[in-house]
Amino acid sequence: MTAAVATRHLNTLDRCDRCGAQAYVRAVLESSGGELLFCAHHARAVEANLRPLTSEWQDESARLHQKAGSPED
Repeated sequence: MTAAVATRHLNTLDRCDRCGAQAYVRAVLESSGGELLFCAHHARAVEANLRPLTSEWQDESARLHQKAGSPED
């Protein structure tokens, strides 16, 4: 049985599994369907090795460059 994880926007309650900072990247593991959350810094550090093992790589790090109060795309 394959577990499906619905895509959702990451929010301020989502924290990086490495350091606890706000998460901007969600990686869904292809083998188990489990998810890992990362801040932009740690996502860049593990992307080359981890991304091939994922069924979904949700990167919302572009939000770091948005001005406060601006509408999301």
